[in-house]
Amino acid sequence: MEIEADIATLARRLVAEAMRAGWRVATAESCTGGLVAGAITDIEGSSAVLDRGFITYSNKAKTDLVGVPDELLAQYGAVSEPVARAMAEGALRLSQAQVSVAITGIAGPGGGSAEKPVGLVHFAVAGPKGVSHREERFGRTLSRQEIRRLAVETALRLLTDAVVAD
Repeated sequence: MEIEADIATLARRLVAEAMRAGWRVATAESCTGGLVAGAITDIEGSSAVLDRGFITYSNKAKTDLVGVPDELLAQYGAVSEPVARAMAEGALRLSQAQVSVAITGIAGPGGGSAEKPVGLVHFAVAGPKGVSHREERFGRTLSRQEIRRLAVETALRLLTDAVVAD
């Protein structure tokens, strides 16, 4: 299947680059529900790279597992840049990883609004150079599966870029 092959190729590259750098990675996933960590663990040798993954689907999980302040959730909502940044920082702080990625978004088909439409996904990467953010609007016309697949691909690319850049 082509979709799986693309993700597997990205995950293989991440594992190879992280092994080369001697880095471990962590994930904090909301709308992807562990798919990024799952893609990494599909690759032989990933135990040397993946430290841990946090599935923070609910707001309470975001707070309890990676320390997202309730105030951020109340002020900005779960699908926001500040929350994605806090998720990535928390995953890095609470792991043995050198880099982490956070994903929070609206995969649909429901749950979107004019301000935060279906397909809106916020990513954050935390590492030695600080925290970076990326917002994607994958589009309302894509299926839930397509939005989640694109989010996994983006997260794997962002992690790999962070490892290679350092």
